[in-house]
Amino acid sequence: MKILLLEDNHRLNTTIVKRLESKGNKVDAFEDGKKAYEAIDNGYMCFILDINVPSIDGIEILKKIRDFYHETPVIIISSSVELEIIKDAYSYGCNDFIKKPFFIDELEIKIEKLCNIRNDIVSLGHDCHFDFQASLLRIGEQEEHLSRKERLLLNVLITEKSKVVSFDKIQAMVWEGNFASLDSIRSL
Repeated sequence: MKILLLEDNHRLNTTIVKRLESKGNKVDAFEDGKKAYEAIDNGYMCFILDINVPSIDGIEILKKIRDFYHETPVIIISSSVELEIIKDAYSYGCNDFIKKPFFIDELEIKIEKLCNIRNDIVSLGHDCHFDFQASLLRIGEQEEHLSRKERLLLNVLITEKSKVVSFDKIQAMVWEGNFASLDSIRSL
């Protein structure tokens, strides 16, 4: 899973990155709000934001995220104990608020819960099933190992079932914000 982390405390930033990457995530870490703000559209599946950071604060970034990404989980981490700041974070759409200091395990648990890291098997109809944990597509007795992009695409389509999935969303979530031609999406 691709995660954006905004934390200006270098030591905490590095600790979070090491832990999350050890679990197989790709983390783009920022210590400055302006740089994080510019990277929002790079196909993240989760945002972790500190509030009091240089340039642009985490609440302003949260507002921009919610302008375009209504469903993507946002976790605020902050040393602030002011009730008004916590209320603001929730009113602008954060999914969870963790007060510093915190256990890294707590952050991991919240990411897993909010991002619905799936360990189940989903029926796609006509004796076709997708096993999230094994990343296998089963059609009858036949098993197909999917490429990373195929898994990401299938995950987006399953997560957004009963909705039209836009080209931009596929490009953001499957190509992680990098350019994808219509032909490359069709050939997938």
